[in-house]
Amino acid sequence: MEYSDKYMAYMGMAPKRIPHWEHWSCPDAETYLTGIDYYEHPRLCRLKLQELYPQLELGVPEKDDPKPRPKMDLKSDHSVDKDGQRHVRWGDGESGGWDWGIRFNSTEEALKFSPLENADFSKIPVVESRDYSDEEKLYQAYRAGYPKEWGDKAPEGSTASTSFYNTMFMWPLLTFGWERFLEICLDPGFERIMDEFAEINRRVFRTFARLPVNFVVCHDDIVTSRGPVCSPKWMHKYIFPRYEEFWGILKAAGKEVIFMADGCMDAYADDVFACGARGIISEPYTNYKVIARKHKDCFLAGEGDNRILTRNDPAEIRRMVESMVETARMTGGYMMCIGNHIPWNVTPEGIKRYLDLSVELAHR
Repeated sequence: MEYSDKYMAYMGMAPKRIPHWEHWSCPDAETYLTGIDYYEHPRLCRLKLQELYPQLELGVPEKDDPKPRPKMDLKSDHSVDKDGQRHVRWGDGESGGWDWGIRFNSTEEALKFSPLENADFSKIPVVESRDYSDEEKLYQAYRAGYPKEWGDKAPEGSTASTSFYNTMFMWPLLTFGWERFLEICLDPGFERIMDEFAEINRRVFRTFARLPVNFVVCHDDIVTSRGPVCSPKWMHKYIFPRYEEFWGILKAAGKEVIFMADGCMDAYADDVFACGARGIISEPYTNYKVIARKHKDCFLAGEGDNRILTRNDPAEIRRMVESMVETARMTGGYMMCIGNHIPWNVTPEGIKRYLDLSVELAHR
């Protein structure tokens, strides 16, 4: 069977052409690359971009109605809404505010919270804001996104996937907010809370095991750009045993796991693979070559750095692309990816250099 480059990369099968997985939100680059104003003609712009750079796999709007131009630029770095929430520029608009955990006024309140008694998270802002109280309804909601004729198995060679943002670590972080989470994470009472979040996720991963997908992208920001948030001892108590359990459910159903985390994954990459992940997508702070040497034909993505694109030094961008291709030749699973995102303020000229050099060099 002839597989796509993307499927082969996921599976560590060393496709000759190295595909892309890009985190993209740079309207000015779209205008620059296509010569069509992104805001005046969003559909025409995307259609042209799709023609020029199909490897980006960006969606195309149904309508070509003009979009309002953002109010913020490099000279105005944030806005404040009527509730005092700060917002920054994001893509062609603005970000949400950081209000995680606003409902908890004390550590005592947080430690009394029961995830299972509040399993309907549809009105609680935790990114994955769904009703988890009924597993069958949860399954039906997810299953509606895939063709009926697929049953419970995706076609062989398909890159059909699903994803989950709150694999385990994100649940308390988003529910309680950073500060409150760190205040309670060593309290003995925190164990019950994590046990209950784990039960919610059993429902999620049993649901995923029934879906017609071949891949599940599991996100958890367990590290920062400087490394781990919590100690190995804490992680081996609260996080990694759950990963092994959840991913075991998926693997028993024939699904592969791609783990996603912002930051530097060096300290925990081995643990993530030991728990059953097929690969890791992260940020350029991670040493991908070390991982590639240690884990044969694992999947890796995120080595590219937007700071290099923004400096727009042709020689530096070429060196970065050449280094990424070098890593790709060390493992059968690799995608070109600017791991720290291609946001609105990255230099369009630098983006074009990266994309064009990838066309020239990103092959085995």
